[in-house]
Amino acid sequence: MAEIWLTQEEFEKRKEHLDYLKSTRTLEIAEMLKIARGFGDLSENAEYDAAKAEQAKNEYDIAQLENELRIAKIIDQSQLNGDTVNVGSQVVVRYKETGAEARFEIVGSAAADPVHGKVSNESPIGGGLLGRTVGETVPITTPGGQLHLEILSIGK
Repeated sequence: MAEIWLTQEEFEKRKEHLDYLKSTRTLEIAEMLKIARGFGDLSENAEYDAAKAEQAKNEYDIAQLENELRIAKIIDQSQLNGDTVNVGSQVVVRYKETGAEARFEIVGSAAADPVHGKVSNESPIGGGLLGRTVGETVPITTPGGQLHLEILSIGK
């Protein structure tokens, strides 16, 4: 698995979710299994099958989160100097083709949410902006074609 870059806040949210899955959700599923067993013959028991599927999904999610947390790299916001684009930077760009401006936060792939302006450092835009400075115009090749983004500002 590739590096996973997270802010301290994202790391803590994942830890809380993991705790929930290991405790509360595991107990909820155990109760579902107990109730489903009470319906009789397990070979034809849809409730039991659904509860077992939910148990398997929960165990998968726990393993996935444990692995993410184990390999996660925490973005140290204090190390961002605003001179160059890094994971954790807030970047304002201008699309040279249209003149429109956009604000992006460069995040690790696990935290990407393009609808809310959080682009992955592994995406064409995020990866293309990494290491660049204010005033640079960066050519970005996307599945939709070539873009040219002028970096207007870099912040934390």
